[in-house]
Amino acid sequence: MLKPNIESFIGCDSDYENADIVLFGTPFDSTTSFRPGARFGCSAIRHESFGLETFSPYQNKDLTDCRIFDSGDLELCFGKAELALQDIEDRASEILKDNKLPVMIGGEHLVTLGSVRAVYRKYPDLHIIHFDAHADLRNDYLGAELSHACVMRRCHDLLGDNRIHQFCIRSGEKAEFVFAEKHTDIHLFSFDGLDEVVEYLQQSQIPVYFTIDLDCLDPSVFSGTGTPEAGGVPFSQLLTALIKVSRTNIVGADINELAPMLDSSGVSTAVACKVLRELLLAVSH
Repeated sequence: MLKPNIESFIGCDSDYENADIVLFGTPFDSTTSFRPGARFGCSAIRHESFGLETFSPYQNKDLTDCRIFDSGDLELCFGKAELALQDIEDRASEILKDNKLPVMIGGEHLVTLGSVRAVYRKYPDLHIIHFDAHADLRNDYLGAELSHACVMRRCHDLLGDNRIHQFCIRSGEKAEFVFAEKHTDIHLFSFDGLDEVVEYLQQSQIPVYFTIDLDCLDPSVFSGTGTPEAGGVPFSQLLTALIKVSRTNIVGADINELAPMLDSSGVSTAVACKVLRELLLAVSH
């Protein structure tokens, strides 16, 4: 019997009922502050994933051995961020209600807030591990409190102090860094301090939301993003850090900020595909 021609991420072909992990896309970039295009990241990652193998020699795991359902992209309102966030929250809530792990593909980084709202409602002692070039701690951007430049500040409004652990941060207003010194656990430029954070969260079995803004990577590795920032980490360091974080009690995760048309070589999309493959394998048990 023929099956519907629906493109999913490579190896993610479990049915929903039997899946442990549910992948979903959030093609939204309406608050992007510099170069738009992240709304096309979800579909590009799915399409280009077929240039990968399902097997990872880094982790000695294969996606075909995992139970992952790709539910496709949400249809989001581009004109009103709150409506888009509500739809994202609803999808993540549905997945969590069925005791499955939501893994989201952005989109710009604001989409994380919708997923975090759902996860926080189920796990009120939630912590966030945040990989990014940017602090994302502005209270508003040009008057808008719902912006990808404000997403971690809005998450802090939910979680409170010292429950957001930030790594690779190398850009932001001075006020963001002043705020971070008092209210978040911020680590500049690299993954220094990650081992200690992972050990604490692992031993305490604290629920963790893991968000990866792909611009934490050096632009020489990942140029296809809306706000590239000189400096950053190589792919190998991101992969090592990602696997470390997977030892914690991850209850939700995402990757975001691929704008595929901003790198005509396709390298950025290929990198994003591999990061997603490794994330899915790392959180599969």
